[in-house]
Amino acid sequence: MKRTTFLFIRSCFYVLVFCNILVKSISISLLEDDPFIKLYEQEKGEYNSPPVTSPYDLNDENRSLKEKGKVPQYVVDSCPLVHLYTEEKYWPSDIAKYVNNFNITDGDSVAVFNKDKLTLSDLKPSYKYDLPNGSQGEISSEFTYLTSLDDFAKDPKWLLGSPPEYGTGHIRDGPAVLLVVDKGNGWVDAFWFYFYPFNLGPFIMGYGPWGNHVGDWEHSLVRFYKGEPRYVWMSAHGGGLAYKYSALEKVKKLRHINGKLTPESIYRPLIFSARGTHANYASVGQHAHDVPFFFMPLSDFTDRGPMWDPSLNFYGYTFDGDAFTPAGPKEQEYGASWIQFHGRWGDKKLPGRDPRQKWCPVQWKYIDGPTGPYYKHLDRLSLCPEFQWWNFWQACPSRRFIKKGEGLDAEKNDLVGDNCGVLLYKIRPRWLRGVFRLLMWRGVTCLLMDFFTG
Repeated sequence: MKRTTFLFIRSCFYVLVFCNILVKSISISLLEDDPFIKLYEQEKGEYNSPPVTSPYDLNDENRSLKEKGKVPQYVVDSCPLVHLYTEEKYWPSDIAKYVNNFNITDGDSVAVFNKDKLTLSDLKPSYKYDLPNGSQGEISSEFTYLTSLDDFAKDPKWLLGSPPEYGTGHIRDGPAVLLVVDKGNGWVDAFWFYFYPFNLGPFIMGYGPWGNHVGDWEHSLVRFYKGEPRYVWMSAHGGGLAYKYSALEKVKKLRHINGKLTPESIYRPLIFSARGTHANYASVGQHAHDVPFFFMPLSDFTDRGPMWDPSLNFYGYTFDGDAFTPAGPKEQEYGASWIQFHGRWGDKKLPGRDPRQKWCPVQWKYIDGPTGPYYKHLDRLSLCPEFQWWNFWQACPSRRFIKKGEGLDAEKNDLVGDNCGVLLYKIRPRWLRGVFRLLMWRGVTCLLMDFFTG
């Protein structure tokens, strides 16, 4: 009798638990103010757009840019605003002045281009230089480095860059670089490149910094369809993240047309530059540094420090698969050969015997300088330029909501949060979808799916 009573009570308990889950699932699925469903419906039309093409496959029928060397106004209107870190030490810099402090050498530190003062127009795809036997050889710039004339470990003035002006966000000595690439069928990619004279690497367990290098190229990509911004991709070390343009936080700014201020206000997207590394993120706080999952000892940090407006000062070019065309007088003066410089924009990794060099089990203190815009996959069809080893299916989803930061400085609002529930919208009936949402929401499965799919 006692056993029968126990079994009956246990059965009733299971029934109550099941009914509770079912009721909650149905109530979740019937919510009328679910923001994800509304977003999902709004974005259905995007998938009916024509395909993005490579600039090398353009013809007179499918070109999106009809005039070479002209930067469309919609590109400037949608230029991201960059919040630099409050305690940043290495600010943006002018590449034209930066190169004055270097020689061009090969991997053995032998000069391949001799000039008292290097200029931007001296950067080329290849170089001819004199050999010891009296003959002349030619070397691809792929095997060259910009080697500094000063000891960069002593922080010469040119290595520090310039902070933005308070209020305007203008950097007089730190122009960005804008490459507008025709992707055909109404698509246009605007690559905003941000140059910093030095990359201060991360600290690991309080030791470091590791992975420092002279010269630092970061960039964001805004992809347009018929003049409307659709997507944004932002670089972070060897990878980055893609977003719907609508997902990013916006701020109201006065519009500039042909460099002149107008009384019209427009909304511009915000991105956040990490301390020292200058990696770009869409939110404030602590972010995993170049690893597939959050790893506390190796992190980037962002905050709402000084705001930089790259649209106020930039070198602009258009690219149609055939040539880079300067957009103004100063760009014509420097030419476009520097864009196709294949070498490193900073010193070669210091040898282990150099007293400035240090080593830890995963990284050296000073490593090679970076490659320039030519190696950032300007012809990409996907929003992502390349894929990490762990992204074995090479997916590059565009996130619908901002990926939140961690830590004490992180912010949480209606723009930031976890949202992998969008993956369940095709499940029918709705009550069954509600069951899955209840079981997965904020669970491990949801966390993993959100990370890999956006």
